[in-house]
Amino acid sequence: MMPDLGKYADAVLSSYAVSIVLLAAIVWVSIWRARKVKKQLEDIETKAKNNG
Repeated sequence: MMPDLGKYADAVLSSYAVSIVLLAAIVWVSIWRARKVKKQLEDIETKAKNNG
């Protein structure tokens, strides 16, 4: 199933691995940031409702 990469196998496979890790990190940071911002917005809305 996997093509023969010859002498470039290490470079190609390590590039794939680094790319996958970086994409996973971007997704994780995006989800983490979205949760943080959502919590901040909920706090602001709660304060606004209590004051007004």
